[in-house]
Amino acid sequence: MALDVKNNSLEEFWMPFTDNRGFKKDPRLITEAKGVYMTDHKGGTVIDGSSGLFCSPAGHCHPKIIESVHQAMQQMTFVSPFGTGHKLSFAFAEEIARMTPEGLNKVFFVNSGSEAVDTALKIVMAYNTASGKNARHFISREKAYHGVNIGGVALSGLVNNRRAFSVTMPGVVHMRHTWTDEEMKTPGCRTSGADRAEDLQRAVDNFGAETIAAVFVEPVAGSCGTLPPPKGYLKRLRELCDKHGILLVFDEVITGFGRVGGTFAADAFDVTPDLMTMAKALTNGAMPMGAVAVRDDIYDVITDKAAMGGIELFHGYTYSGHPGACAAGLASMAIYREEGLFQRAKDMAPYFEKAVMELGELDLVKDIRTIGMMAGVELHPGEKPGLRGVAAQTALFWNGCHIKFTGDNAILAPMYTSEEKHIDEIVDKLRKTIKAIPA
Repeated sequence: MALDVKNNSLEEFWMPFTDNRGFKKDPRLITEAKGVYMTDHKGGTVIDGSSGLFCSPAGHCHPKIIESVHQAMQQMTFVSPFGTGHKLSFAFAEEIARMTPEGLNKVFFVNSGSEAVDTALKIVMAYNTASGKNARHFISREKAYHGVNIGGVALSGLVNNRRAFSVTMPGVVHMRHTWTDEEMKTPGCRTSGADRAEDLQRAVDNFGAETIAAVFVEPVAGSCGTLPPPKGYLKRLRELCDKHGILLVFDEVITGFGRVGGTFAADAFDVTPDLMTMAKALTNGAMPMGAVAVRDDIYDVITDKAAMGGIELFHGYTYSGHPGACAAGLASMAIYREEGLFQRAKDMAPYFEKAVMELGELDLVKDIRTIGMMAGVELHPGEKPGLRGVAAQTALFWNGCHIKFTGDNAILAPMYTSEEKHIDEIVDKLRKTIKAIPA
């Protein structure tokens, strides 16, 4: 069979966000995955403590998703989204619109979270053009991760994601991040840092509200190591955006679909954005896909401005709304609903939080931040920031657990199908790994 590859040189594939030289000396290959467990190429069992990359809350290789994609691909393997369509894309958009906050009923399909962010940027620009506005600034935050396309890199508040790329989108202003050292190892949303929402007012005072197109925020900053918003922070951003006529965009690529207590973080914090990006759990990680949910009137302004019979938005991707991806998404939403996985995650969150917070007793643990089924365990840096995290992630894998690290931050995001014993296993393996790290 075509997939029966017995020998790999490991030389040709340039791996993303990876220590390529270190990996090829000591590769970590997955040969099989099912439920909460994976199998490495040496035959070892590895529990998945980050749902892949926050993608697979219903577990790996769910049979209903496999069957749904198989059936769809027997009927059509590709349909051009430019000027033609198929029933699965419309059905999936309708399903998503039923789940998004009220008023966000228009759904644009893409292939990843990065594409979703760049698409949201372009929709905001198109809306302002159609409205006759000359808003040219975008507001983001320090420590923000908004994907790796050029627009997302410009919004990024992670310096290493920008350092090597000298030309990005101009006009981006960064607010301060919300992490402070005033409430260390405190679960849930803290109070310190809430005043940093006023950074948006400072940007308005400095540049003029009429020049600011949109504010992009992750409701919970994820890739930097899980930063829950301070209490009242998101509501204050919403108030300021409403006051000054600025669009608010929530990047829910990680937080979407039950991760932090609501269907979306927007639900959990009772703050409705004007646009919302999503990906990852959209298809349970089974097929590449992302989406942008857009407020109805934004769609209407853009489409009504164009001549009847003409293209309204000159944007899209060859694989937007791919039949296989839509089938995977529809099956995933059915699984989440039928198996009650969002509620199951909400019920498991207190046990998860308690287990993770117990790691705070370890000397190498600098801070722990938790919300819902998501946590960041930050280690004190070693000789050079980030190297300790890379070494810890590798050692943890060979100790039988996969967890995503960013710098010296371990980011835990267990599957919603996890039982207490799985939480215990993840935390115990992480504890043993941290205790073995030289001080």
